[in-house]
Amino acid sequence: MSLFRVILAILFPPLSVIDKGCGSVLIVFLLTLAGWVPGVIAALVILNKN
Repeated sequence: MSLFRVILAILFPPLSVIDKGCGSVLIVFLLTLAGWVPGVIAALVILNKN
């Protein structure tokens, strides 16, 4: 997980997980719509997985 990805996850969570697959982007996008903090947390969790 690079510093650029972490900053991108904080600013715009769905864009940071764009290479992880369509499902991840959709989940993070919906969580971001529900509230910014859940989207950021989900993006950071997905980026932290190997």
